[in-house]
Amino acid sequence: MRILVVSDEESKYIWDHYDPERFKDVELIISCGDLKQEYLSFLVTMLPVPLFYVPGNHDTTYKSKPPEGCVSIDGKLIEYKGIRIMGLGGSNKYSSGDYQYTESQMRRRLRKFRFKLWRNKGIDILVTHAPAYQLGDGEDLCHRGFNCFVDFMEQYAPKYLLHGHQHLNYGRGQRIHQYKNTRIINGFGYYLLDF
Repeated sequence: MRILVVSDEESKYIWDHYDPERFKDVELIISCGDLKQEYLSFLVTMLPVPLFYVPGNHDTTYKSKPPEGCVSIDGKLIEYKGIRIMGLGGSNKYSSGDYQYTESQMRRRLRKFRFKLWRNKGIDILVTHAPAYQLGDGEDLCHRGFNCFVDFMEQYAPKYLLHGHQHLNYGRGQRIHQYKNTRIINGFGYYLLDF
C-alpha cells in the first residue's frame, strides 16, 4: 500500500502544481500535524482516499474547525485494510497552548492503549506529531522528542513511527532513522511510503 505522509509545511509541489499521475497509486494519506485545514481538505478532494491525522502544536483551530473530509486518530487505535494505526498528536510542553504535553502526560496517554494494544497484538504504524527522543528531534524544549516513544518502540516494535514537528528545511536532522525494528520517518512536507 502506498501512503502519502504529510506534515508541517504545505507542499507547493502538491498544492500549486498538483500532478495526479505522481499520486495515482496512493491509497491512504496520513498527516502528522501543523497543516492548514484547507490543505488537508484539498488533499482528500484531489485524492479520493481516506486521510487520517493527528494535531500538531499549532493546530488549535482544529477543535472548532476540523479539516473537512478527514478523520482524527488522535488518542485512537484504528485498522485500515489490515494495517493497525495508532495516533498521538501534540508536542513537548513549552507554553500554555493546546496539544502540548509533559513527558509524564504523554506517557499516561500511551498507557491508555494497553488493553487495545494487547487485543490487537500491537500496531503497525504509530503516528505522532513530535518525534522520539534523540531520534530526529531538536535540542530545544519545544522540539525535543518524547522518551516514552522510545520505550513504546522497545515494547511494541511497530514497523513505522511517522512524525513531523522537526522541520527539515532548518538544516538540521534527517528524514529517516532506524530504531531496532522500527523505521522512523519525518513527514515534513511530504513523503511517499510503500507499506
